[in-house]
Order: sequence, then C-alpha cells, then structure tokens
Amino acid sequence: MAANEQTEPVDEAQNRLLDAGALKALAHPLRVRIFDILSQYGPQTASSLADQLGESSGATSYHLRALAKHDLIREVDGRGTARERWWERPKGSVTISTPEAVRTPSGLAASQIVVTETYRQRHDQLMRFLAQSWSSDDAVEEAAELSTANARLTREQFEDVRDRIAAIITEAVRTHRDQEGDGVRPYLIRLDMFPIDGPRVREGS
Repeated sequence: MAANEQTEPVDEAQNRLLDAGALKALAHPLRVRIFDILSQYGPQTASSLADQLGESSGATSYHLRALAKHDLIREVDGRGTARERWWERPKGSVTISTPEAVRTPSGLAASQIVVTETYRQRHDQLMRFLAQSWSSDDAVEEAAELSTANARLTREQFEDVRDRIAAIITEAVRTHRDQEGDGVRPYLIRLDMFPIDGPRVREGS
C-alpha cells in the first residue's frame, strides 16, 4: 500500500519518496499534525501552530526544526524575523509509505505511525464536518460531496479507474493550487478505493 500526500501534480520529478530518516522524523503524532496543517493551510509560525494545536510555541518550534532537518518543511524566504520564523511545506507530492520503507522493522513502525495518524486526522476532519453540517442552519448551503459506490473490478480495471480519478485530481491541484480571493477556502480531496472481503459462503448452503 502506498500512501500519498499531494499538493501539486504528481510526476516522478515532483514526487518525493520518504527515506527511513525522514519517515522516522515524521513518525510523531504532533509532527504529522503540523505537516498536515502546513499542507492544507499554508505557511505558519510556531506560535500560530501552537494556538491551533493547544501546545506551547516551544514545543511546536522544536518539532518544526526536527521536520526541517529532513527537508520535510522549510523556512519561507523573505518572511518573518529572527524571533518569528515562518515555515512552509515544499510543493509536490510525498509518498509516505512504500515497499522499500517497510522492509526493516524500524521503517515499518515509522510508516505505520505516519499513515495511521494521517488518516486518523482525515477521518476526524470528516466527522467534524458532518457534525457541524447537521448542527448548522446553513448546512444546505455548504458545498460538499460525500458519496460511496461499489464495483466489481479486475486488477487492470481498478488501475484504470484509479489512474483516471488521479488525473482529475492532479489537474485540479495544478490549476488551483495557488488560488486566493473571495470565496476561496481549503478543500480536502480524498480517494478511498480498495477491495473488501465478502461473506464466506460454504458450498451447499
């Protein structure tokens, strides 16, 4: 299973496969949350992250430096001061779990932490959105699309569907990634597509 975080079109030149050192640096729940906020909302300071995460700015500053050490994030050029530094996630896609990464026990453990925490946060965001939608008078005005579907596919058909959906997402990210202005807000785009086990039916039953 490969887990991918995309902020820009996916191609081999722009897709970073995290090595063991980067994975281990990211394998901390708070660091995954920091990485996620920078991915979704853009540049932040240690103080702004502390406010959002309920942590001290000293703690977020420490974790930011740890992420920067492995080039997972970087300082924003020309912004901030010596006392208030701004941090951003470089544009491009990041593959956070690969077959190579899980070949060693430490790589497997780090991959499990990063992937599990990333998707736990995605699930929590979806649950918060649903809770807010049901309790809001403006729920019917919210632009969102939540749907599921079932299909019976061969491996080749799955790959074809996956690639066509990924192309649509890539084009949307390429076209709108730097968009700003009235009415613009962050959207989380998810692709959940996986086989499910059916009920076991015995012969003659």
